[in-house]
Amino acid sequence: GIVPVGTTGESPTLSHDEHIRVIELAVRRASGKTKVLAGTGSNSTQEAIELTHEAERVGADGVLLVAPYYNRPTQEGLVAHFSAVAGSTDLPIVLYSIPGRCGVEIGVETVVRLAESRSNIVGIKESGGSIERFSQLRAALPESFLILSGDDSMTLPAMAVGACGVISVASNAAPKRVKKLVGLALAGRFDAALKEHLELYPLFKDLFIESNPAPIKALLAGQGWMTDEVRLPLVPMTAGNRERLLALADRLNLE
Repeated sequence: GIVPVGTTGESPTLSHDEHIRVIELAVRRASGKTKVLAGTGSNSTQEAIELTHEAERVGADGVLLVAPYYNRPTQEGLVAHFSAVAGSTDLPIVLYSIPGRCGVEIGVETVVRLAESRSNIVGIKESGGSIERFSQLRAALPESFLILSGDDSMTLPAMAVGACGVISVASNAAPKRVKKLVGLALAGRFDAALKEHLELYPLFKDLFIESNPAPIKALLAGQGWMTDEVRLPLVPMTAGNRERLLALADRLNLE
């Protein structure tokens, strides 16, 4: 699948019109060949609803809703926020818990409440950095509820305890390799998956030596796919880190 206007898509610095245009272009390019899960989260519930409606209008297959950031709602506030968005659309919704960026974690019991009360809340992207969380989520939720890693370096250990895949930064530059890793884990071939994980692990870490998405954009620029432009307050990678990342990608022969 394709996930436009998530964190890596610099959604916080896009205008409303740009945000929808990116989703529209992704849907058009996907052309029904793969799913488009559009980022429509906001720290304003009304804005999240409006973005979700627009994503539905332009043909997204589902939406990714990050926890409201900066205003730090309580768990009751999170339930009310996500319930309001879910009640406004028929699209499938994947929650996104990333407390390091949002200042609030979507609690396991909160996820359970939302999954039980809203049939279109179908999964969670978990980026809390703890395998314990994946275990807790898998134990508390039905098997049909999707649990996805939000961190490439956590994908394999997360899948070992019940996650079904990853919403990935590295796959922008190495889609075949990340797909292979996930496919091996899904097939229960964990020895082979571990070999792939260990080969890719330096890349997973170096993609965060500076603030995401500056490193992945620098790598994609080096591969000839795009420019390395990022919007302020982000800035392009330093020359030394760029050289280190491109050298690593060359050694890995990414594809």
